[in-house]
Amino acid sequence: MASMLDTLAEAPPVNQSRFMFAAWTQVWRLALGFALPVCGFVFWEAAVASGLATGRLVPPPSRIMAALSQLSLSGELWQHVVSTSLRVLVGFIAGAVAGALAGSVTGFFRLAHALVDPLLQALRSIPSIAWVPLFILWFGIFETSKVALIATGVFFPVYLGVSTALLSVDRKIVEVGRIFRLSGFDLIRRILFPAVLPAFVVSLRAGLGLGWMFVVAAEFMGASEGLGYLLVDGQQLGKPDQILAAIIVFAVVGKLSDVLLVHLTAPLIAWQDTFRNGAL
Repeated sequence: MASMLDTLAEAPPVNQSRFMFAAWTQVWRLALGFALPVCGFVFWEAAVASGLATGRLVPPPSRIMAALSQLSLSGELWQHVVSTSLRVLVGFIAGAVAGALAGSVTGFFRLAHALVDPLLQALRSIPSIAWVPLFILWFGIFETSKVALIATGVFFPVYLGVSTALLSVDRKIVEVGRIFRLSGFDLIRRILFPAVLPAFVVSLRAGLGLGWMFVVAAEFMGASEGLGYLLVDGQQLGKPDQILAAIIVFAVVGKLSDVLLVHLTAPLIAWQDTFRNGAL
């Protein structure tokens, strides 16, 4: 027993090199993602400092960071971030659930697809700003109309993703399930649901991105707080640094929410053997 323990203790850690390689790969990918924006910021800062650009309409990064710092120290920035994030969260959940249910019905039942899909496809092409006066008339100017507008933006990509994925399921896979005497709920649970999951995850990410876009239009509807309010306030007071600061915060918070969604949905598609794990 002692000799066996000594042998195990002297054996090199097999998984350590793989772990270090994976860690360095993640660091390298993160550095690549920051390369372009950092180079752009450095170039613009140098252009303004050298007098090649005035920086009046597009302030240099130093002024934008100063505006962010001022908003952060006063606590105003975090209040706006939390307010906007809560609106997006509630609207995303409502729109994703409604889109998944509608997509499942129209994708599974031919009659429902023939009746409902043409109308939803027509509504999908309506710009977000066109819904604003109608939602204000229906729900008022407070939170309900804002959440409804965000949910509308999330609904359509989720609906389209789920419905299209169900319609695109390989017929041979369904026939194999029927050979094994699967029908009804078992066929959905063991054949259709796993086949739709990858497209469903992609549609959730697309819906989340549209949710962040629609929240700007939603917060133009008389909001007194939120990142959209910061944009309007900066435009009315002639503060381009505040406008760009709000845009940067939108980008950062939106990216963080997308990363969180990817990690939360990763177990759903962990069974896939894809090229992504081996890609740089």
